[in-house]
Amino acid sequence: MQKTLLFQTTPRIVMGASCLAQIPAEVKRLGGGKVLIVTDPGLVKTGIAERLERVLRDDGLAFSRYDKVEPDPRLEIARDAADALRASGADVVIGLGGGSSIDIAKIAALMVENDGDLADYFGVDLVPRPGRKTLIVPTTAGTGSEVTPIVILSDEAEKLKKGVVSPYLFPSVALLDPELTLDLPPQVTAATGMDALIHAVEAFTSKNAYPMTDMLAREAISLLADNIRTAFANGQDLEARTCMLEGSLLAGMAFANAGVTAVHAFAYPIGAEFHIPHGVANSIMLAPVMEFNMLGNLPKFAEMAELLGEEIEGMSLRDMALAAVDAMRTLAADLRIPAHLSLFGIQESDIPNLAQGVMKVTRLLANNPRTMTQEDAERIYLSVL
Repeated sequence: MQKTLLFQTTPRIVMGASCLAQIPAEVKRLGGGKVLIVTDPGLVKTGIAERLERVLRDDGLAFSRYDKVEPDPRLEIARDAADALRASGADVVIGLGGGSSIDIAKIAALMVENDGDLADYFGVDLVPRPGRKTLIVPTTAGTGSEVTPIVILSDEAEKLKKGVVSPYLFPSVALLDPELTLDLPPQVTAATGMDALIHAVEAFTSKNAYPMTDMLAREAISLLADNIRTAFANGQDLEARTCMLEGSLLAGMAFANAGVTAVHAFAYPIGAEFHIPHGVANSIMLAPVMEFNMLGNLPKFAEMAELLGEEIEGMSLRDMALAAVDAMRTLAADLRIPAHLSLFGIQESDIPNLAQGVMKVTRLLANNPRTMTQEDAERIYLSVL
């Protein structure tokens, strides 16, 4: 029996160079009278936050700013941002920045309209009511959070990253201006771009993939693989930056509906405990997890080799799948992304506890194309120690 399929995404997407200027019109379209900008100290230093504020000020819109977002934000930051939103009286929240700022904007908007504690929302479909209107402006081509119903936060007590999944977390509007990404440093371009590519890979190979998500994932893989080296080597290339932002968007749409798999399950424990940046953690774990998973769906993994531009004529499905794995290793090396966990202080004695953390991420392991045990998880970690 064919299962019922559901596709959801952000209802309004505005994209194009210089479209930041359209922010006031989008705020007014949402019925907004006052805005809270949620961002991080780095974006303030770059002047991008001031660019947004100037656009709002020139149009006469009232705004305030919360700029305490940190990488891999803790639960406490989410609660603090929600308090700031309550105090501001804003009716529209603008999330400006990478995945951390976007996620904090989304969860703060949700918390102020729902009773209970943040901890009550961890899981799937546990949020009773919509939040305030959100307008998301990504400044990296990475998380795709502008089109996902997911927020990821770090629980330091449990040394885990936890997710809130709710359709109420889809933003009201996503606005993507590639000009905001032109000055991203190469290493940030690399890590966030690999994160986006991994979203597409995992959505494509998820057990919950279906034709619509496959279509989005295929296009995302091609766009990202074709442009990430150029964006890394020449950050001012607007065409490459535009393609990266579009690829990240499509990958976000794909994984929002098909789900990600074990790569993210491996990245969460090492990110939470050892503070490895999310895109780097994903990149380190990508090739070994792909190699483990490929037996679960050889045709899909084989097809990825062609999408990644590999020469595959005359190869068997298995060799094609291995070519896709090798292509990812080569790409990460070209982008100068670290390849070993030991570079971040992880030792062999840490592996069993980290593997236990992987097995707790049941929401993602349920999507994985191959069943995984804790022993498998330990072997995979050890392979990149």
